[in-house]
Amino acid sequence: MKILMIGGTGTISSAITRQLAENGHELWLLNRGTRKNEVPASVKQLIVDIDDTDKVLQLLGDEQFDSVCEFIGFLPSQVERDIRLFSKRTRQYVYISSASAYNKPAASHMITEGTSLANPHWEYSRNKIACEELLMKEYREYGFPVTIVRPSHTYCERGVPVSVHGLKGSWQVLKRMMEDKPVIVHGDGSSLWTLTWNEDFARGFIGLLGNPKAIGEAFQIMSDEQLTWNQIYECVANALHVTPHLYHVSSDFLAAVAPKEWDFEGNLLGDKAVTVCFDCTKLKRAVPGYQATTRFDEGVRRCVAYLLAHPELQTEDSEFDTWCDRVIEAQEVAKGQL
Repeated sequence: MKILMIGGTGTISSAITRQLAENGHELWLLNRGTRKNEVPASVKQLIVDIDDTDKVLQLLGDEQFDSVCEFIGFLPSQVERDIRLFSKRTRQYVYISSASAYNKPAASHMITEGTSLANPHWEYSRNKIACEELLMKEYREYGFPVTIVRPSHTYCERGVPVSVHGLKGSWQVLKRMMEDKPVIVHGDGSSLWTLTWNEDFARGFIGLLGNPKAIGEAFQIMSDEQLTWNQIYECVANALHVTPHLYHVSSDFLAAVAPKEWDFEGNLLGDKAVTVCFDCTKLKRAVPGYQATTRFDEGVRRCVAYLLAHPELQTEDSEFDTWCDRVIEAQEVAKGQL
């Protein structure tokens, strides 16, 4: 197949890029080229800002694609731009939405593609919903060949998944563990969560490309493994060979006292604090034999080993570290006063 990916070097898309290249597909990436040295040699790269539509059209010329995959479309205006650019250039347009678009809280913890979409806590999710609605309207009225994909928490070796961290990522949480300091876990840590290794996600995604069963449909792609957040943090600590000291704080309280730019209301109340279990039956019908095979305890060991071997990724966050100490101290003082 001949495939154009808008993005192609992120957490999710980098694994798809590798697998498509290894399997001999004609793959094009359209992005700003910030990680161009990580792209397989067989991949054609169009280094351009996609909002520069004149330049994009010039670079594309008369090229046609079997699939165009949008990984960095977050606003309806960006989707409208893509429809103008690609409506006559592709047999399939794959839009990466988000499982955070599902209703918070949903009527049932078991999530299917038919679960209603609504998220009062997170503007990011509401924008994804608006993009989906625009694309499905275009499909119904004009036959635009859209496929919607909703990932949940997909991870790779570049970062360790945790729920409470600052703007600089998860390293400071790992550092606190290694320093024998308590780490904050939202709620009581018992809510269930799903983490999907990016190479597993990629196999399911690629199975939808050029797939006639995928046009006009939405699919979620996740692992079948569910873990509590306590178990997730314990897996991280085991990979570090340390004993974790988990400190539980209400999600509402964390959202109220964290700096606004950390957006804990969206990331916690609108996503990670809610127990969700994903039913991927629809994907498995469309992609026979699909199965995520990487358990989280295996994947996180790879993440930790990679981070420890790459000091440039060990970004410290003194603001977050100090904030954690203050939150813990404040809760302990409140306990003593009651």
